[in-house]
Amino acid sequence: MLPAIEVKHVSKRYGAVHALNDIDLEIHNGEFFALLGPNGAGKTTLISIIAGLSLADTGDVTVMGHHVIKHYQQARLNLGVVPQELVYDPFFTVREILRIQSGYYGIGGNSRWIDEIIERLDLADKADTNLRALSGGMKRRVLVAQALVHKPPVIILDEPTAGVDVELRQTLWDFIKQLNQDGHTIVLTTHYLEEAETLCNRVAMLKQGKIIALNSTKNLISTLASGQSIQLKILPDDLPPALQSLCIAQAHGLYELRIENYAHIEVILSALRGANVQIVEMHLQQPDLEDVFIKLMRKNKESE
Repeated sequence: MLPAIEVKHVSKRYGAVHALNDIDLEIHNGEFFALLGPNGAGKTTLISIIAGLSLADTGDVTVMGHHVIKHYQQARLNLGVVPQELVYDPFFTVREILRIQSGYYGIGGNSRWIDEIIERLDLADKADTNLRALSGGMKRRVLVAQALVHKPPVIILDEPTAGVDVELRQTLWDFIKQLNQDGHTIVLTTHYLEEAETLCNRVAMLKQGKIIALNSTKNLISTLASGQSIQLKILPDDLPPALQSLCIAQAHGLYELRIENYAHIEVILSALRGANVQIVEMHLQQPDLEDVFIKLMRKNKESE
């Protein structure tokens, strides 16, 4: 089966800035994939090239087997993009703009799907409201609806929850997860790393136009994160000598101790009891994608 998106040796310069540097990437059909990186890493440039909005200096990109330049019509029919910026036409209602968007793709009789999108994104009470009268969060919902109106098999979400409320975030992810379960490929860029960790099967991390990590979310965390630890606030505030070799940090009245596994916690508790030390607070620190992200960014900064 052809990959949903295939990027081969793609490079892009803007003057002296190397926005993308020989990117190779394959995103499989049905994946929920995260494209992560700091500002300026090249994520939006890569998305623009995939969407055919920007030309690569070198390399090739296909969407569902269709070259984004040579077969741009087929490529764009297979792709829906939710941009990071709020771009909208203020002179139409929500329903009108979705009907117009359907027309761009030559789709008629699309009212049932438009109604479903409006309902699933909680836009029903705003369906006949002009876009200029909507809040920022509502406008972002409309951008999502526009990207989905032609039922594309591949959907790219560029910071879809930036600046939106918790309710919209939950509504959006419920809908997107259902689309993924129905077979749609989802590509997500986000600065909310907990979203990527919860939703995405695989992750690519970019920095300065290069992919510096590409693996399953689980493998990245298990191989690159710092491991488990517990934070303790104790009374008296004096860590017993038997535990001092486990201490990896001390701040704000909390000792952070490295643990090998959950059974190791009982060893620590036993040592505290033996020293007549009372636990005032205890927090289990699990490694997560944010740990991996920070570690990789710092590592690559040191090697520059």
